[in-house]
Amino acid sequence: MRILLVLVLIAAAAWSGYWYVGKSGASQAFSAWFDARRAEGWVAETSEIETRGFPNRFDTTFTDIVLADPDTGLAWEAPFFQILALSYKPNHVIAVWPDSQLIATPMEKYRVESQDMRASLVTRADIRLPLDRATLTAEQLTVTPREADPTRAEALRLAAERVPTHPATYRLGLAAEGLSPALDWRVRLDPAGKLPDRFDALSADLTVEFDKPWDRSAIEVARPQPRRIDIRLAEARWGRLELQAAGELRVDAQGLPEGEIVVKARNWRDILKMAVASGTLGEGFAGTLEDGLSLISQMAGNPRTLDIPLTFRDGKVRLGPVPLGPAPVLRLR
Repeated sequence: MRILLVLVLIAAAAWSGYWYVGKSGASQAFSAWFDARRAEGWVAETSEIETRGFPNRFDTTFTDIVLADPDTGLAWEAPFFQILALSYKPNHVIAVWPDSQLIATPMEKYRVESQDMRASLVTRADIRLPLDRATLTAEQLTVTPREADPTRAEALRLAAERVPTHPATYRLGLAAEGLSPALDWRVRLDPAGKLPDRFDALSADLTVEFDKPWDRSAIEVARPQPRRIDIRLAEARWGRLELQAAGELRVDAQGLPEGEIVVKARNWRDILKMAVASGTLGEGFAGTLEDGLSLISQMAGNPRTLDIPLTFRDGKVRLGPVPLGPAPVLRLR
């Protein structure tokens, strides 16, 4: 009995030592990370870094955190941010965001409000922390640009999982429930108010190959850039309007895509009218486009539905035989 008690005390002392060493190591590593970012010219501030959770957790809280990358113009500010991990499984962490935070891009500033925004991240056992899988969820999400109407979603789900045979390829999923576009955007697209306030569905399932894996260098150095995008299915349904897309694109070093995406559009004439109302298409060009698409839909036997390829080539994009304009540049800042 005495031997057992001694063994228990030794084990408890060893585990306590492990936890306090781990706590000190985590705090020092985070502090060193902030110092390194400041040395690179970032704004990287936090009023306090505190790690708790003895004996089975390393739960670190950053208070009054501000990060700004001068190279990309991206900035983030929050009253707190938490990274939670089991002490015996440190490569699986839970990230927790506050109910309100600020995100700035070179074009706009956004206030992001939510209930229970958190992410689960699993990394491989490597000092670079390469991402193996991740999920992000948020309830009652509201994104409000400065001096503009908010966009809301009842729930948002994002998921990423590394393809085992390709270290820089990830399967990505997106689902938004109860998505309500900004009021000014809805009025511009649907001035008669015939469409519902919310999307019926918005989802995407795709696989993306990047030029390097997502790991800690994605924040510290540069974001991985897409090189191949395989869209299994992207779908948006809004009242009587429906868009579905599937296809594959290859992306060059300049971010220009080449390939083909097949688009299925139901009630496509209404979608075209919305594009004109929003200013995306000029009325004259929209008329030419409608004539060409009418012919294609009639040949297919259903004048209300289109199945048509969206082709990307030589920096241009075409909808079937009709040129639309320059292709988008697909680069992550």
